[in-house]
Amino acid sequence: MASKREKVILKSTESTYRYSSVKNKSKTPDRLTLRKYDPLLRKHVEFKETK
Repeated sequence: MASKREKVILKSTESTYRYSSVKNKSKTPDRLTLRKYDPLLRKHVEFKETK
């Protein structure tokens, strides 16, 4: 049985920092956008899913 989970890379909108995460593709088919901490800027910024 195939897994519905997919590895994704989240890239900061303001710097070059990246997070890796896992998402459930059946529940969130659109691109993921999260607000997380960016250690390069030392503040919370928006992170968007990349291909």
